[in-house]
Amino acid sequence: MRPSSVFNDIIVSIAERSRSLVDLARMRSTPDGVDGLVELCQQLVSTTGEVSIIALAQEVHARFAALDPADHQQFFRVLLEDFGVEQAALRAVVETYLADPDEEHALALHETAEPRRQELLRRLNLSPGGTRALVSMRTALLAAMAVDRELALVDRDFVHLFTAWFNRGFLELQRMDWYTPAAILDKIIVYEAVHEISDWDDLRRRIDPPDRRLYAFFHPRLADDPLIFVEVALTAETPGNIGAILSADREPADPKGASTAVFYSISNCQKGLRGISFGNFLIKQVVEDLRRELPGLKTFVTLSPLPQFAGWLQSLAEKDSPLLTAVREALPLLEDANWWQDPDAAGRLESALMPLASWHLLRARNAGDMPVDPVARFHLGNGARLERLNWLADTSENGLQSSHGIMVNYLYKLEDIEKNHEAFANAGVVTASGPVNRSVRALPAAAEIAAA
Repeated sequence: MRPSSVFNDIIVSIAERSRSLVDLARMRSTPDGVDGLVELCQQLVSTTGEVSIIALAQEVHARFAALDPADHQQFFRVLLEDFGVEQAALRAVVETYLADPDEEHALALHETAEPRRQELLRRLNLSPGGTRALVSMRTALLAAMAVDRELALVDRDFVHLFTAWFNRGFLELQRMDWYTPAAILDKIIVYEAVHEISDWDDLRRRIDPPDRRLYAFFHPRLADDPLIFVEVALTAETPGNIGAILSADREPADPKGASTAVFYSISNCQKGLRGISFGNFLIKQVVEDLRRELPGLKTFVTLSPLPQFAGWLQSLAEKDSPLLTAVREALPLLEDANWWQDPDAAGRLESALMPLASWHLLRARNAGDMPVDPVARFHLGNGARLERLNWLADTSENGLQSSHGIMVNYLYKLEDIEKNHEAFANAGVVTASGPVNRSVRALPAAAEIAAA
């Protein structure tokens, strides 16, 4: 039995005894629905006994799980309005600090300025399965935020605590193989978000051959559920097509003869942990493990999707952007679903779309003045270089719909990672290879582009 399983069993046993010792009648007398749930939350943040805290936390989680999804927004609204900062107490502490700004009063100010929601969440985390339940609760919160943006203040508290609870020091890297428990492998199939795993045979082709790897991060409080995983192909060169990697007919190679590790799929598994960064740690840890195992590996590169390119291109067409001046005659060819199988149409579209894809990655910015492409933001933020764009690299239905078949190689050149990261983080500099930079020059004159 795994140590974490023994620990969890002990916690569950303690919790069950706790529930038998506290006033269950008082808990069960609270009304159903949001009102009763809020009453239990008030009890939870005000009680002092550890036994009562664990029992109340269990009951809150059970009540929230039973809540109608239509009531989630109302519950989170109460957390926003009734579990925030205690303003009167804060004003008093501020006055005390201003009168005597020493370390003790500064600490009191810090503690009093914390919303009561954070203490509520900490106590909810103490129950058996509390961390998993809170991740699920945040999934519901993210859905409610689509309707009520003011709930972002509540989400800020979740993110603050999750960032601490899920920091790298708590994460365990595991390599998945064919002997990994089936329950975990089944979740890998479900969670794969980039290149669908069609069945168990497909999964085996990705984890069992000697030139394939799959690594995942786990947290001790979610020991049977991965947080994020990366799929790796060991190859002789940088690939420009996902079909060759995923082919059912390919011949596995000897990993000792590989010079290149290709990260071809990275999937976040927990919706409730959106925005909590694991991927940068994952890639760096996997690189370290692979270098120890296979010293012959010299190149670490991705084969990444371009998930928003087609949508971005459509938005340019709707705005009649000058960026399309030189390529408008080719764009109608995309209306034929099988355009990529026609060499003439594919050739014309390659000339039209590849410079635009380079522009999309190098120059197109979001409201925060960062690259619009989320995959680019991730890899560039990790210190990778935008190395190469690959034409018709993904002709799956999803690849054609999202990126017109284009994929991207990001190069993790170990000696340049820190420099690239600093340039991107501090000045938004996109480090790219010469061919990618030159591709942009095929677009209209700078004045016209600026007008777009």
